[in-house]
Amino acid sequence: MKLNREILRLAVPSILANITVPLVGMADIAVAGHLPAASGAALIGGLTIGTMLFELLYWNFGFLRTGTGGLTAQAYGRGDNTGGILRRALRIALVSGAGLIALQWAVVWLAFLVVDCSPEVQALATRYFHICIWAAPAVLSLFAFKGWFIGMQDSVRPMTADLLVNGVNIALSVGLGFGTPLGFAGVAWATVISHWTGFLYCCLALRRRYRSQLSDAKPAPAKDFFALNRDLFLRSLGMVAIYIGFTVLSARFGDLMLAVSAILMKLLMLFSYFIDGFAYAGEALSGRFIGARDASGLRSAVRNVFLWSGGVVALFLLVYGVAGVPLLRLMTSDAAVVQAGRAFLPWLLLMPLFGCPAFTWDGIFTGATAGRDLRDSVLLSVICFFGLWWACTTFMGDGLTPVFAIHLLMAAYFLHLVVRSAWLSARARKVIFSDTSTR
Repeated sequence: MKLNREILRLAVPSILANITVPLVGMADIAVAGHLPAASGAALIGGLTIGTMLFELLYWNFGFLRTGTGGLTAQAYGRGDNTGGILRRALRIALVSGAGLIALQWAVVWLAFLVVDCSPEVQALATRYFHICIWAAPAVLSLFAFKGWFIGMQDSVRPMTADLLVNGVNIALSVGLGFGTPLGFAGVAWATVISHWTGFLYCCLALRRRYRSQLSDAKPAPAKDFFALNRDLFLRSLGMVAIYIGFTVLSARFGDLMLAVSAILMKLLMLFSYFIDGFAYAGEALSGRFIGARDASGLRSAVRNVFLWSGGVVALFLLVYGVAGVPLLRLMTSDAAVVQAGRAFLPWLLLMPLFGCPAFTWDGIFTGATAGRDLRDSVLLSVICFFGLWWACTTFMGDGLTPVFAIHLLMAAYFLHLVVRSAWLSARARKVIFSDTSTR
């Protein structure tokens, strides 16, 4: 019972914070979908492509969260000072964010060499990007803060930061989008303001609660830090390839299919943000028990985290099965988008079943700092994702319709989840539960 309470102590705040993340995306799409200045599909498409460009950039820095979290959790389990790990991660985040701002024009130019969309969508996406890029240093720093707090077994500080960022984002997105002449640009400015607000909160929380960790902090071991982050960076590249590939390929089939696929992905990710709460608990506890060399505690933590994740699966099978059409209508008032989206709702039911093991193992392997296996699982899934798309589109040729193309993309997406789950499940005994993992 004590371990279950510990899992819930770590997971519930993360879930409360995580569910606001897709709500931001849903709110932004809902605002764009109801603005009167252009068609709902074009505005949603512009927002989707603009958001995709940031995912292309930011997901490459996912190691700032995962690497920092795993190393911090193990150091916490050993009783070591962890401030040096955070300092190094924040330096990388701030320098990288400034670099992205400097390279913003090149990023947009390169992106639209490969992204095929209508001129209207391209103009809206470009406008969105050049505003939101000014949040880059804050966004990357929040990755580092969140990983470090989770590694410190503290899920309250990242929850508060996320609730603050996302609450401010939603409120300003609606307020600036509908209540000012900014319209579509107001959605972008809401993102910038909210992330800098979260950055300031984390700095204050760090100073008030963890002053001792910073005052006596020593540099993190550079070899371990960069070796782990190299593998996690390559993993991030693979994740970027899949999610960006999904958007880029769907954009080829018109603004309507792009809008539908964007909404479907937001609804799919709603599950991932719930299950990630338990994945974060698995990360914090597995890292702590490995650092403390507690093999029994590690096994119990993994088993119980998966049991709790199973409860989330059951909940979302019910949600997706009952509320599919209402969720579509919540996302847009464009009747054509809602009608087209109905055909793809059955795919939602596969997300809890196929996503649960992939996402839960991700957290546990992150706590174990098993970057190589996380990397390999994703790179293999990239090959399978694009391999299925290439094989089917080559076979069908000109017979590929827009509707079938989106069905094919959904099939490729779920294949990548199956591959990740299978690889990590097969490697768990050796990588997580072997004697070497607790030395």
